[in-house]
Amino acid sequence: MILSDYVHTFGQAMLKRHGQRVHKVALNARFTCPNRDGSKGRGGCTFCNNVSFNPNARDPGAIGVQIEAGRRVIRKRTGARRYVAYFQAYSNTYADFEQLARLYGQALAEPDVIGLSIGTRPDCVADEVLDLLASYRQRGFEIWLELGLQSAFDKTLERVNRGHGFEEYRRTTRNARLRGLQVCTHLIIGLPAEGRSHCQTSLERVLEQGVDGLKLHPLHVVKGTALANQWRRGEYRPLALDDYVDIAADLIEHTPPEIIYHRVAATAASNILLAPAWCARKWQTLNRLTEELHRRKASTPDKQWIGTTT
Repeated sequence: MILSDYVHTFGQAMLKRHGQRVHKVALNARFTCPNRDGSKGRGGCTFCNNVSFNPNARDPGAIGVQIEAGRRVIRKRTGARRYVAYFQAYSNTYADFEQLARLYGQALAEPDVIGLSIGTRPDCVADEVLDLLASYRQRGFEIWLELGLQSAFDKTLERVNRGHGFEEYRRTTRNARLRGLQVCTHLIIGLPAEGRSHCQTSLERVLEQGVDGLKLHPLHVVKGTALANQWRRGEYRPLALDDYVDIAADLIEHTPPEIIYHRVAATAASNILLAPAWCARKWQTLNRLTEELHRRKASTPDKQWIGTTT
C-alpha cells in the first residue's frame, strides 16, 4: 500500500514518460516578489517566510553549484539521475527577460537536466516569458509553470495579503495553455476562515480553467510572519492532522486521473515551525493520507474512483 496506488504522482508520471526516475532539484535564483518589493505591497503574504520551504534561502550559490549539490543528495536518496530544475524561491518570472533567459539557460545546459519547473505568482508572468518557456518545450524539454493560487476566493486572497485575485490566475492559465505549457496549481488547505467547502470550490474552479498538475499544502505557522502574530493572539487556529487528511483525500478523490499531483503534503523545518506540530513530520502525513485513501477505496469497491490510476 503506497501513495501512488491511489494518487497520480509526479514521480510515477515522469517514470512512465521518460523511462527512468526524474527528480526536481530546488533552486534559489535570488528573485524577489511584487508583494515584497513595493510594486504591489510590502511584507508579502501573511504566511510567507521563504526559508520554510527553500533549502538554499540563506546562502544560494550559482545555478550550476546548486544543481550539483542537489544531485548529490538525490542520487543517494532515490537513485534518480535525471532532473527537473525547480526554480522555487519567491516569484521566478519576476525579473528582466534577459536575466530569466540566462538563468533558465544555465539550468538547461546541465547534461542531466531534462526540464524546468518555474514557481511563480499568476500576476507576474509576461507573454514573452511564456513564449520562452514554450520554446523550451518545443525543443523537447519537460516544462512546468507552477502557479501559486492558494485559493479561488478573492476574499481569502485579500485576507492573506496575496496581492492578486482569481482573475489573474484565470488569465495566466489561459495564456499558458494556449502555448501548450503544462500548468501546476498550488492550493493551500487550512487558510484563515476557510473550510472544506472552500477547498472543494477552489479545486472545481481550477479544474474548470484547465490544469495539468496540482500541489496541496497544509497551512503551517512559521516564525517571522504576520500569520505567526495572528496565531499568538488566538486569531488563527491551524488544522488538526485528521482534518487535513480528510480534506486532502476529498480533493484527490475528485481529481481527474490524468492530472498529476506534484505534492500532497508539505513540511517546515522544526527550528522555524510554530504550529501545527504535525507539519514537521511529512511521512506521518503521507502515511495517514495513504491509509485514508485505501480505506475509502476499500469501502466503496463498486465506485469508479476519479483520482486513482489503478
